[in-house]
Amino acid sequence: MTEKALRLGTRRSKLAMAQSGHVADAVRQLTGRPVELVEITTYGDTSREHLAQIGGTGVFVVALRDALLRGEVDFAVHSLKDLPTAEHPDLVLAAIPVREDPRDVLVARDGLTFDQLPDGARIGTGSPRRMAQLNAYARSHGRTIECVPIRGNIDTRVGYVTKGELDAVVLAAAGLNRIGRSDVVTEFLSVDTVLPAPGQGALAIECAAANADLAAALAELDDPFTRAAVTAERSLLAALEAGCSAPVGALADLLADGQIVHEMRLRGVVGTTDGSSLVQLSTTGPVPTSHDEAMALGRELADEMLAKGAAGLMGERAL
Repeated sequence: MTEKALRLGTRRSKLAMAQSGHVADAVRQLTGRPVELVEITTYGDTSREHLAQIGGTGVFVVALRDALLRGEVDFAVHSLKDLPTAEHPDLVLAAIPVREDPRDVLVARDGLTFDQLPDGARIGTGSPRRMAQLNAYARSHGRTIECVPIRGNIDTRVGYVTKGELDAVVLAAAGLNRIGRSDVVTEFLSVDTVLPAPGQGALAIECAAANADLAAALAELDDPFTRAAVTAERSLLAALEAGCSAPVGALADLLADGQIVHEMRLRGVVGTTDGSSLVQLSTTGPVPTSHDEAMALGRELADEMLAKGAAGLMGERAL
């Protein structure tokens, strides 16, 4: 008798299907059980509003989580940066696999890099975080750019450039890599110029907390270094979200001496979308060996950023 297939809940986009297909293969190998993809449409997929208007994080997650809680799927795969920072009481983040490239990339006309774009270039991005840092970088080099809010899947966004409607768009490297479209990249943006979204490039595999056997099996796919890094990034985000409403960029990376990893550096940035004001700080410490240590690293840096004026950038949150 063949074992019952595990049902993996996924969004319908080409990127989500590619990510989920990759995880499904790994789970098949791990458990020896068949895995079937269950496509779920989320509010974020059907709404035509800009992400900043409909709430950003969470809009792609709610429908998948509802399907998990109703028992319609056994586990779900999310882009980690879409997950709200607050833990869900009935769900468990069973695995965070090895992270893809966390950087943002430029896809520009005529193979141009950011520094080669003409003054006044129109750059498409729906992310206030990217706008703040791109505008700040342009300002610091005495240039002007116009950030144009865009939405849509990867093909739609790249199309704005190929059709000549925009000079460039900014996307996540991980998404392009996962669907085999990294050939369109004209420049990988240095994290010194644009820090990515907290958790960018990482996937989250979630299942019901009650399903302990499945959670334990999925945990085999977890990468402890990736988990420590993204936990610190998301802790920073949660602490800043509590204190200010400005867009946040964060990246934790491991500092290695040859083959031996000895420290983790966490960098954070928060700024006004026009780039006129940025608070950018970093901290370096031992690699966190527990969830609590990683959380503490993020909170400490957030506190420093708030003390440096991060809260005042886009209006303090009403308590």
